[in-house]
Amino acid sequence: MTSSDQTEQQPTGSAGPPGAGSRQVQEPTAAQVDAAARRILTSAGDTWAVVGLSNNTARAAYGVAQVLRRFGKRVVPVHPSAETVQGEPGYASLAEVPFPVDVVDVFVNSSLAGQVADEAVGIGAKAVWFQLGVVDTRAYDRTVEAGVEMVMDRCPAIEIPRLG
Repeated sequence: MTSSDQTEQQPTGSAGPPGAGSRQVQEPTAAQVDAAARRILTSAGDTWAVVGLSNNTARAAYGVAQVLRRFGKRVVPVHPSAETVQGEPGYASLAEVPFPVDVVDVFVNSSLAGQVADEAVGIGAKAVWFQLGVVDTRAYDRTVEAGVEMVMDRCPAIEIPRLG
């Protein structure tokens, strides 16, 4: 599922923040992404922070949150408005969530997604999931380098039925 506020891909290049080196970013193969998606959905944990989730039922994040709940996940809304969504209290940022988060599902513009991935690593999330249309290869590289599993440009609501 996509969101109308998502943008084009970020350019690829050296990994990490400016001045961090000149290693070329290597995009994962489709098979690697499939395997990572399966691992995240089945064994990364059941508490998912959905960044960008609000009570706007027309947004993709709302529908994906419903699918994740049906799949047995606890869905924690993270949005500047910090509203309660589908019965779960919301938080304005990942840092404000007062309990461990297993997976951070990112529904923000690609230009902001890298910062969210860095915050997810900072709070100790086990995985980061960038939704369809959310692409930042530098953030992907930093996240994986930090030992955190990541999927980019995919939707768990599409991947869940593929689990079989």
